Amino acid sequence: MATSFASDKEKRANTSSNSMFELLLFRLGEPNGTNKHELFGINVFKVREIMVMPEITSMVNAGPNVMGIANVRGQLIPVVNLPQIVGCTPSKGLGILLVTEFARTTQAFAVEEVVEIVRLDWKQALSAEGTGGGLVTSLARLDGDKEGSRLAQVLDVEQVLRDVFPDRHHTFREDTVMPKGSIPPGSVILAADDSAVARMMIEQALKAMNIPVIMTRSGKEAWEKLISMQAQAAAQGVPIRDKVALVLTDLEMPEMDGFTLTRNIKDDPRFSGIPVMIHSSLSGTATENHAKSAGADAYVAKFVAEELGTNILKVIANAR
Repeated sequence: MATSFASDKEKRANTSSNSMFELLLFRLGEPNGTNKHELFGINVFKVREIMVMPEITSMVNAGPNVMGIANVRGQLIPVVNLPQIVGCTPSKGLGILLVTEFARTTQAFAVEEVVEIVRLDWKQALSAEGTGGGLVTSLARLDGDKEGSRLAQVLDVEQVLRDVFPDRHHTFREDTVMPKGSIPPGSVILAADDSAVARMMIEQALKAMNIPVIMTRSGKEAWEKLISMQAQAAAQGVPIRDKVALVLTDLEMPEMDGFTLTRNIKDDPRFSGIPVMIHSSLSGTATENHAKSAGADAYVAKFVAEELGTNILKVIANAR
């Protein structure tokens, strides 16, 4: 038996564009050295289907964290042993498969069990950076800000895939030929992304184009930085557009998501004329349409450096 989310993309895009997100909670077993079964989570928008574990065909030289290939409705999909990657031992076995679609790829994650789907505000997700969880982007407080709220670790599945399939997933290579162009002198690109690997690749791509960038780790941090830069510009008697050529933002971020950041910028007359481009692993027509409804000037799926650079130059040129 399987549960498909394919027909719910439009409804879930509506949820995402209203500063809410749905988190699929699951367990992976006991972390090594403990007797607890911690909760983990993934944005439902990335999940195509939940199904009972099908037959897995082992593949030669597949890698230590790849269980093999599953034939799902005629599509051959690689299956990743998620508990093994995060250091958990399933006590009930790996009985469930999460078929996911994001970052231009399809893959499946084997998990111990699925618990539930919860709807949360992005304010309930706090950054996990610096807490020691290298594969965790945020901690979701499932019961709001109440003391003792249950916590779920939101996995950086993009980082997981790059670790498991380094040859399949786009990274920035030094021999990458980036588009030629520039931004107005004295200005920068302000970027927001909660994934450390995404921030690194953005910085590398823009450095190759000789474009200065200020990186932030969430929409909230980017918004606060933009307000600070606007105050500095006002004190110098120059428009903020002379300081910020473009805001580049991810969608899924703790505390303030990319939709909210985009609306904040577009609804505030102080930032009139600053273009906003969304750069996300959440692809599809529904997401792109809601990005435009929030006021975004462009949308580009992660991560192709040349495509990112070309779109940045195009959006900046159109805004001028």
